Amino acid sequence: MRITITSVLVHDQAAAERFYTEVLGFVKKHDVPMGGDARWLTVVSPDNPDGTELLLEPDAHPAAKPWKDALVGDGIPYTQFAVDDVKAEFDRLRALGVHFTQEPTDMGAFTTAVLDDTCGNLIQIIQMH
Repeated sequence: MRITITSVLVHDQAAAERFYTEVLGFVKKHDVPMGGDARWLTVVSPDNPDGTELLLEPDAHPAAKPWKDALVGDGIPYTQFAVDDVKAEFDRLRALGVHFTQEPTDMGAFTTAVLDDTCGNLIQIIQMH
């Protein structure tokens, strides 16, 4: 068993596509119309184009918004992405206008920072030491 796709719930797939590709630097892998405005829209790391896909999934289910709002309200990241250097990525993203709710914080075995993905989620970036 292996993980091939994971998802993040987004309130606007077009905005999510822009943020996750143009700002975070992921590459679009699949973009398949699913009826209405919904798309099967996945992105991957440019370093691993055949690796795990991140599905930018519409948050249309009635339970999604209250759940996401509760996570954000409590400062809890929806998911996390590994980076080689949290401080360098923090500086790069901040220069692009990304809002961080937590600046780089050394936690011993790892360093983290938390950003707002503009699509209703907090995302943690992590560097293992």
